[in-house]
Amino acid sequence: MSKEKIATDGGQNLGQNPFGALGGLALPSRPVSAAAPVSAQAAGSDTPKAGEAKPAKNRGRVEVLRMTAGRGGKTVTVARAFVGIGLPEKEQLAKKMQKACGCGGTVKDGQIEVQGDKRDEVARILTEAGFRPVMAGG
Repeated sequence: MSKEKIATDGGQNLGQNPFGALGGLALPSRPVSAAAPVSAQAAGSDTPKAGEAKPAKNRGRVEVLRMTAGRGGKTVTVARAFVGIGLPEKEQLAKKMQKACGCGGTVKDGQIEVQGDKRDEVARILTEAGFRPVMAGG
């Protein structure tokens, strides 16, 4: 097995290099048309006005449901099916929900549980956080 390096510069074996003559020209590093949308965007054509509300970032669909199974007949509100959100942020959301609803709750198995039937309050908090809550289940 030989350790010879193979030349990749085009060399004499490949004939004439069609891009060889372009080396001496002063060409731009990127196309001129690619810079035009950036300047139009910087001018503020797509930015909202000062009085308009900025649209919330859509962070995905979250199911909000009421459950009683396995809890001795007690009702809890569950928010589940979060995508791309870590445990610390779920705990922070759960704390906001508990404070707004005036009740207890926890984060279990990747879903937020709030004591009582508080689906409307939970959906409002999720909407404020940029999620799209969907009422599911009974």
